[in-house]
Amino acid sequence: MEKIEKNKQQKENSLLKTAFEFFTTKGFSKTSIADIVGKAGVGKGTFYLYFKDKYDIRNRLISHKSSQIFTSAITGLGKSLDSMSFEDKMIAIIDSILTKFEENQALLMFISKNLSWGIFKNALTTKSSEGDVNFSEVYYTMLRESNYKFRDPEVMIFMIIELVSSTCYSAILYSEPCTLAELKPYLYKNIRTIIAQHIIGPEEK
Repeated sequence: MEKIEKNKQQKENSLLKTAFEFFTTKGFSKTSIADIVGKAGVGKGTFYLYFKDKYDIRNRLISHKSSQIFTSAITGLGKSLDSMSFEDKMIAIIDSILTKFEENQALLMFISKNLSWGIFKNALTTKSSEGDVNFSEVYYTMLRESNYKFRDPEVMIFMIIELVSSTCYSAILYSEPCTLAELKPYLYKNIRTIIAQHIIGPEEK
């Protein structure tokens, strides 16, 4: 049984890897399921054992790749996060993720071009594979461990993600309207402002 499960996982991983290669080189709209299964060396029937259609494998890839880059950021920061305030943790994680995107611009283009809040929310809360991290669990743990109470935490993370993704895409790829390094001080000041607006003050408790 273990060998069968391992073989299934290898086929699924092969399909995900091949699809990502096509989506980041040929483009999502120009890639067909026939392209994916042909290069992966499996039949179309095997594809449909794991994925509903091309949109499903794309969404799973967004979830998986988002989890990988988030996990890498958390792992890289390690124990240093323990002594940070909630605001500093958020900025440290975002800073690490932006560095990863600078290093892998093809991944940035793939995620940004295909991203919607619905897909990203699913990526935050659903593990695409066994090794993936549930970002939602990490986020709400950070909220509980902070010294604050927050109103509408989902709205808060939505606003932060929208701000980061919309402003950093052009800065990373084209240095427009400035380089990412020049943008970061303004970006992080605005993230702190968003967080501050969602903290429930003593008079509201």
